[in-house]
Amino acid sequence: MKRKLLITGAAGVVGSAILEGLHEKDKYEIVAGDIRADEERGVIELDVTNPQRLLELTEGVDTILHIAWAKDQEDFLGKVLPINVTGAYHIYEAARKNGVKRVIFASSNHATGFYEVDEQIGATDPYRPDSFYGLSKCYIELLGRLYSDKYGVSSLNMRIGNFPGDDCPHSDRAAHIWISARDLVQLTERCIEADKDIKFLAMYGTSNNTDNYYNIDYLEELIGYKPLDNAAEVMEGAKCAGEAVKHDETEYKGGIWSEK
Repeated sequence: MKRKLLITGAAGVVGSAILEGLHEKDKYEIVAGDIRADEERGVIELDVTNPQRLLELTEGVDTILHIAWAKDQEDFLGKVLPINVTGAYHIYEAARKNGVKRVIFASSNHATGFYEVDEQIGATDPYRPDSFYGLSKCYIELLGRLYSDKYGVSSLNMRIGNFPGDDCPHSDRAAHIWISARDLVQLTERCIEADKDIKFLAMYGTSNNTDNYYNIDYLEELIGYKPLDNAAEVMEGAKCAGEAVKHDETEYKGGIWSEK
């Protein structure tokens, strides 16, 4: 019997890449939802702020991939709080009530974006969000911790780096945190298949980039993630379909890209 998955935000850039990649593997029964249905892609209507709808769709589900997100990242009172944060609460409540074993949350490197670029940080270092977007990702990671500790729902957080959706890093700086589509799918699958005894885990989601800002080497032993791509090789090999890659003299400082 195939493991049943629910993917929220399945029509977005990240969600559609994961949906397509997992479909190709033909090993899961997938229910894909988004705020608007897309019959051609097999995506049904799902509003994550509707708890009853989530209860219906999580019946018999083994793992939820929670990727849905309101597009406006900085309208804290208008969208971030009432849609993204509330939606995550309903996701975890549905998981608890229907016995979903695992929730995999599409978190972000912005949860720690206020560290200096030359600081070597790990996934267990304190949160330092660089925006309301990053702050809300921190909150939802902690929500997963609560439901893991209190209710036994395994909660894995993928802090996705740079994923533009076209498999091309668009600047030197993006290349330090970039993840390719096939590595994103592989990381997602590794999280789905990770040992059931892993009850809580935060990790950075990048490819095997030269001068990667984050150490992800330990993930191979922990969950079997072995990224296949390297942003530097993609940029050097002119694999970006003729698109110019921006080479600049900027660096990331305190949540802002600024001139050196």
